[in-house]
Amino acid sequence: MADISPTVSALRRAPRPGAWAFTLALLIAIGLLDFAQLSPTLVFLAKALASTAPFILFAVLAVAYLKATGAETLLAKAFSGNQARMIVMAAMLGGLSPFCSCEVIPFIAALLAVGAPLGAVMAFWLSSPLMDPAMFAISSGTLGWEFATAKAFAAIGLGILGGFGTMLFARTPVFVNPLRERPAVGGCCGAKKPFSGAPVWRFWQSGDRLETFRETALENALFLLKWLTLAYVIESMMLAYIPAEVIAQLLGGTGIWPILMGALVGAPAYLNGYAAVPLVDALLTQGMAPGAAMSFVIAGGVSCIPAAIAVWALVKPRVFFAYLSFALIGAMIAGLAWQAIA
Repeated sequence: MADISPTVSALRRAPRPGAWAFTLALLIAIGLLDFAQLSPTLVFLAKALASTAPFILFAVLAVAYLKATGAETLLAKAFSGNQARMIVMAAMLGGLSPFCSCEVIPFIAALLAVGAPLGAVMAFWLSSPLMDPAMFAISSGTLGWEFATAKAFAAIGLGILGGFGTMLFARTPVFVNPLRERPAVGGCCGAKKPFSGAPVWRFWQSGDRLETFRETALENALFLLKWLTLAYVIESMMLAYIPAEVIAQLLGGTGIWPILMGALVGAPAYLNGYAAVPLVDALLTQGMAPGAAMSFVIAGGVSCIPAAIAVWALVKPRVFFAYLSFALIGAMIAGLAWQAIA
């Protein structure tokens, strides 16, 4: 199997327009093509950011605390002992950990290299990009506590589904010898490496940990601000320019069709978990079915580019497509369940 490390490295070095550039381009386009809409868009953006600010602050401080204390080192305990217990623990910790997708790469590569069961790794992979403390706070503030809680349970459930599915078919050709010959294990994040050893809950007594808290808080604050700004501008444009009846016809109503469409549309339309929240809010306002919204965020979260690259960089294509298949099946189940509840 060919080594993809040069390709991944080249993609990282290539100049890419950032979220701020896209936001500015959209505002300039609105100003040039529909100047009357520019002021309502900016007012909508300011109000949306102000209403989300308390949740952003909580999310930033919570993630910074977890990083500074080294609480993420507890993840290693999920990959020891009975495999069934490992799968459940990995799914639960994946849905709660503050790792971003690229930080997961070296961690998972090390686990696979020392022989950790692929079922437990698959459970962690599937649940990790779907929910973390910051995403729960942002989702709760925009979509409500019920939706955020349901998504958290769906993330854990998807991890368990994929983990036990992988364990069940572990001896089939799909999962035998899953690793690439020379997996790419480099991360793309600028954050410091995780602390090793037991967590230190009073992190402020250590200079290095206090510096990690500051750096992580600033990095995540800027990250959330830039993506939410872009998402709120897009949300405003969707509400202004996309007729509600179009969304209602495509993703509204009852039955399995809107849920399937939500899952299929979610994969290519996803920016990231944080930017997706305002977009889903706009789609719900325009008539999107609740079940379709859930299938959208589940399928899109697993298949978004950062999460997908983390898997593609380490395993062979057949395992990668199994990962996507679990995501689609889990998204459909989560959508049907939420449709019945909501």
